[in-house]
Amino acid sequence: MFLTISTTGSAERPATDLGFLLHKHPGKAQAFSTSYGTAHVLYPEAGAERCTAALLLEVDAVALVRRGKGRGRGGAPDAALAQYVNDRPYAASSLLAVALSGVFSSAMRGVCNARPELPDRPRPLRVEVPALPARGGPELVRRLFEPLGWTVTAEPVPLDAEFPQWGHSRYIRLVLDANTLTLAQALRHLYVLLPVLDDAKHYWVSSDEVDKLLRAGEGWLPGHPEQKLITSRYLSRRWSLTRQAWERLELVRLAEADDSEVEDIDNAVAAEAEQEEKPTPLAALRRDAILTALRARGAARVLDLGCGQGQLVQELLRDPSFTEIVGVDVSVRALTIASRRLKLDRMGERQAARVQLFQGSLAYTDKRLDGYDAAVLSEVIEHLDPPRLPALEYAVFGAARPRTVLVTTPNVEYNVRWESLPAGHVRHGDHRFEWTREEFRAWARKVAERYGYGVEFVPVGPDDPEVGPPTQMAVFQAGTAKEAEAA
Repeated sequence: MFLTISTTGSAERPATDLGFLLHKHPGKAQAFSTSYGTAHVLYPEAGAERCTAALLLEVDAVALVRRGKGRGRGGAPDAALAQYVNDRPYAASSLLAVALSGVFSSAMRGVCNARPELPDRPRPLRVEVPALPARGGPELVRRLFEPLGWTVTAEPVPLDAEFPQWGHSRYIRLVLDANTLTLAQALRHLYVLLPVLDDAKHYWVSSDEVDKLLRAGEGWLPGHPEQKLITSRYLSRRWSLTRQAWERLELVRLAEADDSEVEDIDNAVAAEAEQEEKPTPLAALRRDAILTALRARGAARVLDLGCGQGQLVQELLRDPSFTEIVGVDVSVRALTIASRRLKLDRMGERQAARVQLFQGSLAYTDKRLDGYDAAVLSEVIEHLDPPRLPALEYAVFGAARPRTVLVTTPNVEYNVRWESLPAGHVRHGDHRFEWTREEFRAWARKVAERYGYGVEFVPVGPDDPEVGPPTQMAVFQAGTAKEAEAA
């Protein structure tokens, strides 16, 4: 895991001032022990005209698992292995953000006792991160960094350079350039936005993370156009903490706008916030629609194909009418998170007998999927390249042949109703396509006819009279020739 910070200078203001700001001598290579590995600071170049400091983080996978107190036990067969075989040693993440704050803590606070005039002086800066997970792609990277004064170069990393047809991975090579920022500002930006782009943290997010976020975001986060996205992702989408952070950020914004003391407006904002009703997330509406359809068809043994982090599996477990639940996903990491969410290692014997998680690809037939009452493909098909859809269709409808199949996917026509979604963009960086209602229905009818299913269509979420619902669901029923459409 690697990051470099470079600056340029002159004889009057040498670039090696970077060593004073970072409190790390350019002539030395230093190592710092952390609870999850060793952080090294070294200078590949150090001259009056140009100086580069590098932070190299060696992750100790064994120490990290032990620190997690045995997470990964139980659940998917490969879950424990995933703790040791993953991208942690190579891709920048919350681990690197924590190392930045630990190794360069004084620089992040803007403290330099030896040269007190340096911290407040903007300087030319270049930050390079060779491999950074970017859930949202290069466009999101630009939306996060450009409002802060950075010139952004975000190059997608191909899955395999020898097979360009495979497309890009979720990683980018990031280069940031700025001339108007101080080093302290740059470090605080990185501390917050690296884990935001990864959209994951390696440790439990507790209430003190709100204070850390507000400290690091002082001066730039309250007015950032992506403030809500940054806050939500930084706090691992924990609603109570996210709402607390939003309220505190709004207090800061109002105080700056009105030139008022924060205490003068605290009660009014708090009272208003208490009266707000939290809207039901689309993901919750989608799970409710799926559960309703499964219950209506008397399904007891259910497959969640592409189960992700186990949210639907968790809802199914709460209903005793579902006697056997199987979650399948190609991602070992997702299955590991699902196992933790479900607490499989602490689950009672009777409850544990109802659920299984295992790794598998929906592009191949799998005997383990045969004989179930129902299968759910919730927000799955849009993650496949269209040429691979026939393989999934045969594996599910032709080989496994559950009695009922539920398929949900975004309705691209509804995207104009999302204010935060730029025109022409899909909802998620990994979506290979998003269909109109007519495109989805044409595909579903063709699949139903080919494999001997009937199909009906159900809107999920508010059904807009002009553009339809945000999510569209097809309900396939084996052996029924009749096709119906629900209003």
